[in-house]
Amino acid sequence: MRSVMILAISAAALLTGACGGSDTQATGQGSLNGATFTVGAKDFAEQNILAEMTAALLRANGAEAQAKEIKGSINTRKALEAGEVDLYWEYTGTAWITYLKNEKPLSDPKQQYDEVAKQDQERNGIAWLPNASFNNTYALAVRKEKGDELTVTSMSDLAALAKSRPNEVTICVESEFAAREDGLPGLLKAYGIEIPQSNIKTLDTGVIYTETDKGESCTFGEVFATDGRIKALDLTVLRDDKQFFPVYQGAPTLKKTTLDKHPQIKDILAPLSQKLTTEVVRDLNAKADVDGEDFKDIATEWLKKEGLLR
Repeated sequence: MRSVMILAISAAALLTGACGGSDTQATGQGSLNGATFTVGAKDFAEQNILAEMTAALLRANGAEAQAKEIKGSINTRKALEAGEVDLYWEYTGTAWITYLKNEKPLSDPKQQYDEVAKQDQERNGIAWLPNASFNNTYALAVRKEKGDELTVTSMSDLAALAKSRPNEVTICVESEFAAREDGLPGLLKAYGIEIPQSNIKTLDTGVIYTETDKGESCTFGEVFATDGRIKALDLTVLRDDKQFFPVYQGAPTLKKTTLDKHPQIKDILAPLSQKLTTEVVRDLNAKADVDGEDFKDIATEWLKKEGLLR
């Protein structure tokens, strides 16, 4: 009887080990036992969700991993270079313009990714893992009723409106977009838009959406193409008919030395990248920005639903 009981207990232990906890089992390959990672995130919902997903998958493969929010693109990149974070999700357009100092974006997404990955590794020792298909490009949006009233659906329409009725054009942007060459300064120059400086307002990201929805102090507002609030607020995104904005596809980035030490990270995160389309990311962002759900909860629930965690 004692032998039977021992066998039963052993079998139960094996079964428990096979089932595992909700954040200790994954379908990814490789083991990271003993490794420790800090996953960086810029200070907005999409980045925090991506960081929580990444940290969860690393933990599920044996590592200790946590997400860490950092303010702004430049600071997050510097944190990676300084070793304060071990990896984070970056965007091809940001790297191409801001870090690699190219002036003209490449219109083909694959070509831009390939060139970014090649140049960043050769010049800076930063490795790019396989990218996702989602494109979190910048855009300007307008309240639908206001856009219909002004007959503005594209950036060229906005340029024509600014020329004929400059006081009708107020643009609200966040501080980073106001200063970046792939942001407002370059956009206004590319389309020949001239409006009084007083008609340009700098606000926090969330406030821009709500003020643009009101259509009063902000006729037009800076938005991200993958933001769930666009659909929730029924905003009209202006068509970038001159293709000023680069493609902003996301991909995990890390030092080449880190990847050389832990090459299995590539296989662990590849299935995640394969599933992240623009529509998927927009829906995930809406859970945070519209529904107010917790970043970690959003990440864990989706990973389980997609079979990447169990």
